[in-house]
Amino acid sequence: MEAPFSGVVLVSRGAEVLLAEASGYAHIGYGVENTVGTRFAIASGTKGFTALVVVGLIAEGRLELTTKAREVLGDDLPLIDDRVTVEHLLTHTSGIGDYCDEAADPPPNPLLATSADYLAALGGFPQRFPPGERFRYNNGAFVVLGLIAERIAGIPFQDLVRTRVSEPAGMTDTAFLRSDALPGRTATGYLEDGRTNVFSLPVLGHGDGGCYSTAPDFRKFWPALLDGRIVPRAWVDRMLRPHADGYGLGFWLPGPGLVRLEGGDHGVSFRSTHRPSSGVTATLISNDHRGGGPRLRRLDELLAKP
Repeated sequence: MEAPFSGVVLVSRGAEVLLAEASGYAHIGYGVENTVGTRFAIASGTKGFTALVVVGLIAEGRLELTTKAREVLGDDLPLIDDRVTVEHLLTHTSGIGDYCDEAADPPPNPLLATSADYLAALGGFPQRFPPGERFRYNNGAFVVLGLIAERIAGIPFQDLVRTRVSEPAGMTDTAFLRSDALPGRTATGYLEDGRTNVFSLPVLGHGDGGCYSTAPDFRKFWPALLDGRIVPRAWVDRMLRPHADGYGLGFWLPGPGLVRLEGGDHGVSFRSTHRPSSGVTATLISNDHRGGGPRLRRLDELLAKP
């Protein structure tokens, strides 16, 4: 039997709302119901924001796709191959060892709150394959990108996302929040056994995940991206061009004319897909990692229509 859905589904075409559905509980113990405006963790949906921060610095001439990670990291993370570039990291082709490889390694220590914490967690994972050899999804690569961005800009990574992504896009409910101190109107994530996910996620997210947002904020995000309000339009086109295995620069390209951000973690399920030609955006966001199921299939069917 399918688990009851807890979260929000929002489908829009431009300014027109086609579907807005909220169900389940933001906090089960206190009986707080989800609403369309509830904030949820978006897990790896954050990677698109990281890519935009990095590409914004490239557009300003402060980085290049060909910049080698070693040029910015210095002596830190010595096991990363000296040939790894920013572009390798953005396209999951760097081959670096992953501190959070769900298929092979245990999850990271949840007590991650600062860049220094993440830097320590990233160490000790040897290179898996030569840079550029193939695509392999890599969480650690996007933390490395976050560290590179904040060293170049001299600003904490979470502030870079706020000033360079969420504020230009008008995403007023999008921010990095501490998982152990969630404010009001924010959903607590739940595991299959009913416990919260507070011991399963880092305290504060970084380049690979951990941002919180709302379905309405993603109605704002896609037009802002495509209008060139976050990074120049020429760079948007480049980011949404396939680079490796159906992936651009920080964005999934699941089918002709579609672009997507998605993420899943303990107590988190998120997917936002946009079809630029029709202006349709479909976002599903849930505080249960099992969230979706038939709803995601119906959204895929809707988005398959030109």
